[in-house]
Amino acid sequence: MKWNPQIYNQFKDIRNQPFYDLINFITEESQQNCIDIGCGTGEQTFILSNRLKNAQFLGVDSSEAMLSESSQFKNDRLAFKIATTEDVLDTKQKWDLIFSNAALQWSDNHQTLFPDLLSLLNPNGQIAIQMPMQSDNILNQILLTLVQEQPFNDYLSGWKRESPMLSIDQYVAIMYDAGLINLQIIQKVYPIIAQSSQELLNFISGSALIPYLDKLQQDQKEEFITVYKSRIEQKFPKFPAIYAFKRLLLYGRKPV
Repeated sequence: MKWNPQIYNQFKDIRNQPFYDLINFITEESQQNCIDIGCGTGEQTFILSNRLKNAQFLGVDSSEAMLSESSQFKNDRLAFKIATTEDVLDTKQKWDLIFSNAALQWSDNHQTLFPDLLSLLNPNGQIAIQMPMQSDNILNQILLTLVQEQPFNDYLSGWKRESPMLSIDQYVAIMYDAGLINLQIIQKVYPIIAQSSQELLNFISGSALIPYLDKLQQDQKEEFITVYKSRIEQKFPKFPAIYAFKRLLLYGRKPV
C-alpha cells in the first residue's frame, strides 16, 4: 500500500494518545530485547525506547515511505528495517517485548497470527498491542458499504477488505490459553471533534482508505471520494461533530 507519512501525521496527536495509554502498561526490565511491529516513521518506537533505558529495539514496517522518515531516530539501541508481520513470525526469534500500535489490523488470520506472536515471547516477556475496532467505527462501516455498491464494486472487481479482527472474547481466550498473566484488555473510545466532513475524510485517508484508492483509476478515485464524502455528510448532518473512534488495547505478560 502507498502510505503517505505527511497525510498520516496530520492527525498525530489523535493517533498518539492510544500509544501513550498502551505503553503505560509496559514495565522496564533488565536487558530487554524489543520489537515494534508496524513502527511507521519510527517516532513512537523512539519514544518508547527512551522509556526503556535497558532495551534494544528493532522497528519493522512494510512501507519504505514510512521508514524513510526513521533515520533521524536511529541510535545505538534502536534500528529499523523493512519487514512484514509475517516476516517477523518466520524468523522464530524470541523477544522480551512485542509491541504493535495500530498495525496488526492489516494482517489477516488473527486466529493463528496471535498465538504465533505469543509463542515468540521469552519468559517474563510482555506483549502490548493496539488496533482500531474497524467493524465498530462509523467511517469504516460507511466505506465497506460503499465499495459493495455500483459502480465501485465493478471498479474494484468485487474486491473489498473486511476487518480481520476477532471479538474481544476471542482475544482474551487466546491470551489466556497462551498462559499470559497480568492481562489488560480494554476497548476505549478516542473522540475526534471534527469541524467538517473533509476533516473526517482526511482522517481515514491516512489509513483504511489507502488500499481502495490504490486500486482505482484517477477518475474513479475522484468519483469515489465525492460519493464517500457525501455519505459522511449524511451520517454527520451538522458540524462540529463528534466521531467516537473505538480502539482495542491488549497487554499481557508471559510467566517466568
